[in-house]
Amino acid sequence: MAHLLEGIDPEDYDRRYGDRELARRIAPYFRGKGRAVVFVTLAVIVAATAGSAVPLLLARTVDSALEDDGDGRLAWLVAAILVAGIAAWLLNLLQERAAGTMAGDVVLKLRERAFAAAMRQDMAFHDAHPTGVVVSRVTNDTQAFATLITLMLSLLGQVLMIVILLTALFVINVPLALVTAFVAAVIVAVSLAFRRAARNASLRQQQALAEVNGYVQETLRGIAVARNHSHQQSAQSGLDDVNDRWFKASVRLNRLFSGIFPLLISLTGLGTVAVVLVGGHGVDSGSVTAGEWVLFLEALALFWSPLTSIASFWSQLQQGLAAGERVFALVDRESTVRQLDRVPVPRLRGEITLRDVHFGYDDEHPVLNGVSLDIPAGRTVALVGHTGAGKSSVVRLIMRAYEFQKGSIEVDGLDVRTLDLDQYRRCLGVVTQTPFLFSGTVADNIARGRPGAGRDEIEAAARAVAGGDWLEQLAEGLDTPTDEGGRNLSTGQRQIVALARVFLQDAPVLILDEATASIDPLTEAQIQEGLEALAADRTTIVVAHRLPTVRKADTIVVVDEGRIIEEGDHATLLGQGGAYRRLYDRYFRHQRPDEDPAEPTDPAAPADREESVVDGQRV
Repeated sequence: MAHLLEGIDPEDYDRRYGDRELARRIAPYFRGKGRAVVFVTLAVIVAATAGSAVPLLLARTVDSALEDDGDGRLAWLVAAILVAGIAAWLLNLLQERAAGTMAGDVVLKLRERAFAAAMRQDMAFHDAHPTGVVVSRVTNDTQAFATLITLMLSLLGQVLMIVILLTALFVINVPLALVTAFVAAVIVAVSLAFRRAARNASLRQQQALAEVNGYVQETLRGIAVARNHSHQQSAQSGLDDVNDRWFKASVRLNRLFSGIFPLLISLTGLGTVAVVLVGGHGVDSGSVTAGEWVLFLEALALFWSPLTSIASFWSQLQQGLAAGERVFALVDRESTVRQLDRVPVPRLRGEITLRDVHFGYDDEHPVLNGVSLDIPAGRTVALVGHTGAGKSSVVRLIMRAYEFQKGSIEVDGLDVRTLDLDQYRRCLGVVTQTPFLFSGTVADNIARGRPGAGRDEIEAAARAVAGGDWLEQLAEGLDTPTDEGGRNLSTGQRQIVALARVFLQDAPVLILDEATASIDPLTEAQIQEGLEALAADRTTIVVAHRLPTVRKADTIVVVDEGRIIEEGDHATLLGQGGAYRRLYDRYFRHQRPDEDPAEPTDPAAPADREESVVDGQRV
């Protein structure tokens, strides 16, 4: 059946945990629940004892009825059977309710821990693992693992009943008890042998389910692209592929369990036949009373039931254990961004220094090759270059979104790897080309820049961008609802909200990664005015392909193939006639308004340099 698992691979951070390790890891989640644990434990013990008493009392009742002593003992025995049965039922009910409450609390804590683990991962992790797959671990797997708790308590009660019954059976009749114990040992051995295959199959099924979740989430988020390009059919085909892998994994799991149950039922049947034969001969010879024989026959139903229940629960049990492995693999996964210390971060001046920085998203594809750069505090630096040159990688390393392999990055003279990471990131105001808005309102999204900010502060930040005129275009102003990702707002409006969020954050270092690339020229001009005010006395790093942004930078840094090849201001670099001049002629020059004065040219350039070819047109 190996072909059924084809295409289902574990994540690169998955690891295997033994049962003891999983038990050790789950134990801390029960801290503070001592009373509940004691109550559930006692309820399980008393319920198991009461349940075991039923067949023992029934045997005494049969013997009493056959003796016909007429002293009223029979009535008391019948009453005792009813009391024991009701007590067992009531205590089972109470312990299941208490266990359910505990399990729910464990789900809550475990899910919070898994969510926090997902949130602390570096961007390399989220780049490599689909969001839906991670979500499946945080939701489905935590639930499956917590369900294991109630299953274990249920099994504990049934195993305890087995121990009590077996002890009583050995006291009453050793030969019959030996037959029963032997068959039980065989059943347990078969179940344990089945354990490893069941765990592997359950783990593969959950991995396949995570693939389905990831694919569905990704496809629905990109539904507009699928419709615009008529890719619904190919999207459906992709779902069929991942769904087929889940189906095959489920089939393998079902085949395993469908094979084990007939075997267990056959073993219990053989054990029953053996007890009937041995007990029947004992009754015939007088070595076993009728009541004792009834006791063994009645106990068989209770005795085999827990053993077969263990097998019937085995699917959920192994799924819970496999889910636990997946959850703790996420929790234990360490970020590749390694902080050497947690030095408190005061208000930064914003002096940033890169020294011989090497970086690659993997070992085989270097992106930055020995980048060195000094960014004085309070200055604006623009990073320009062809797509893929490494501009965004530079700012992502400064943001500590990824770990660099060699070199150093210092902020205000401090190694960035020694700073308290959360405090450091709060000192960075970041706006990307494709800002993300959360469900809520426009005001809620701006407030994320500084949690706890008042309404007046939020409105002031909103009106600081583009003169605040953009608020008039929203149906309810700051109270306009935003859906997931802000899809009900235009691209420009989402960008303005993101900029307002940074205004409110009031961070000493601004990082603008193509922040105005998706905005119309009029809105861009309005935003530039706000950005100039915001950038005053702040260090600003801009990744840009727009001339207005580049021209106003104090320093322009040209990045090419992972190296810095030129630095200077706009006029100086144009005059040098080097890489920046070529970029200007190809990308920037056609963005210059006609009324702008002519840009300086390279004095060594030919006289006809005034006419440059941009995308096949003369400008």
